[in-house]
Amino acid sequence: MVSGPRSAAIVNLGCKVNQSEMEAAARLLREAGVPLVDPGRGADLYLVNTCTVTSIADEKSRTAIRRARRANPDAEIVVTGCSVQIDPGALARADPAARLVDNEGKAGLLRELEALVRLGGSTGDGGRAPHGPLDAALPTLSGVESAAAGDIEGIDDGRASVERTRAFVKVQDGCSFHCTYCIIPQARGPERSLEPPVVLADVRRALAAGHREIVLTGINIGTYDGGWSERGARGSHTRSALTLAGLVRRILTETRVERIRLSSIEPQHVDDELLETWVDGGPRTLPHLHLPLQSGDDGVLRRMGRRYLSADYARVMERARAAIPGVAVHADVIAGFPTEDEDAFRRTMDFVRGIELAGLHVFRYSERPGTPATRMAGQVDGRTRKARAGELLAVAADAREGFARRGLGTVARVLVESRLDDGRWVGHAEDHVLVAVDPGRAPMTAPDHLENAILTVRRTRIDDGVPDRVTGEILAIDPARRIGRPALPILAAASAPMGGAHAH
Repeated sequence: MVSGPRSAAIVNLGCKVNQSEMEAAARLLREAGVPLVDPGRGADLYLVNTCTVTSIADEKSRTAIRRARRANPDAEIVVTGCSVQIDPGALARADPAARLVDNEGKAGLLRELEALVRLGGSTGDGGRAPHGPLDAALPTLSGVESAAAGDIEGIDDGRASVERTRAFVKVQDGCSFHCTYCIIPQARGPERSLEPPVVLADVRRALAAGHREIVLTGINIGTYDGGWSERGARGSHTRSALTLAGLVRRILTETRVERIRLSSIEPQHVDDELLETWVDGGPRTLPHLHLPLQSGDDGVLRRMGRRYLSADYARVMERARAAIPGVAVHADVIAGFPTEDEDAFRRTMDFVRGIELAGLHVFRYSERPGTPATRMAGQVDGRTRKARAGELLAVAADAREGFARRGLGTVARVLVESRLDDGRWVGHAEDHVLVAVDPGRAPMTAPDHLENAILTVRRTRIDDGVPDRVTGEILAIDPARRIGRPALPILAAASAPMGGAHAH
């Protein structure tokens, strides 16, 4: 019989879109009975998902490939993502034997993994896929996909496991907006959507694995159109395209999803239909929105190529708050964009303080060759960028603490994610505030292991030493559903992009 890999490892750099893609791959490998191991242990098959948002990200991508080859010199290494799209030569030099897959054929990996399942993998009865190289088992790899990410210092390596409580499900890829600082349209291509059956299948697969929360993600998720954009110009079809709101309604109607979020959406895409869907879908649709801002100065927004001004952003927040009481709104801001003088920066600071965000991701502007912003006059020096980012980070910390404090005394449903060193458990409430609980203080007998349980809690006070985390009194416990073995040890990077899924 044709055989498949005995083990696989996934190395991922990038944003939540990257994470969603690699989690989808991990779910299919798990169905095939292929063990997923820590990248450092060695594996027959490596999937390396690269990032190109900064030069630091490019170097970390090359380093990940070299580490994979050292871990198993005979492994099949498949390298994909935005670095492949932008500079394949550099990756080929890092490992001439690796298979490079650009973003244009990105659906191919999942098709191959589905073929692996059909050839000999598990169908839910615990069966294992046969052993051997991927090339022997599957058609020629046509591609997989990636995105780009970074924090204010660039990409930060770290060990992490695939989320076992929430699953990131990609519904859309690409961007046609061409913000002047962003290389993602070159790396990812024009916007296009996954068809609803593909999305629904991945949602069901995640739910079957025990995930209790689904996060829909994409590069520019608000352009979702049900797949029509893959076949021709938008609006050229006789049948209406499916909107993001329509997709959410189908997920709510056709699956048993308990909690659903959007990873990030452009403010101009938060229309009445989406807000109505979010209200009607409650409590499964969670009161949390991530709306990229980037600057509070209108002149900088215009030079960035953003499609709104500060007053437009404020109006979207007002409409969201009127429709969804208690909604948490998070944003992104870039510090030190070219032409941002001191007055423009102060306008951004004043604007951010005035709109009372629940959270703020801060990025220091990073030049990316090939983007218009690198050619602009008025470049801001590195020391000033760092100082401005520091000021914004202080505002961000105040915003998180302020929002957490305003929720004290309220009752929330918390999805438990992990155990703290002091024995307490911690997870996110519906509004994305972190809540820590002590099961020993619960009025009922609590299970020893609370991961993936959903707790009803009363938020009581700010946690000692962690101003943006609260403590909660357990009122009820909805025990964890049984989930499969951990899907994926993963070499991860920062989760918030600068010019990717959260930063268009």
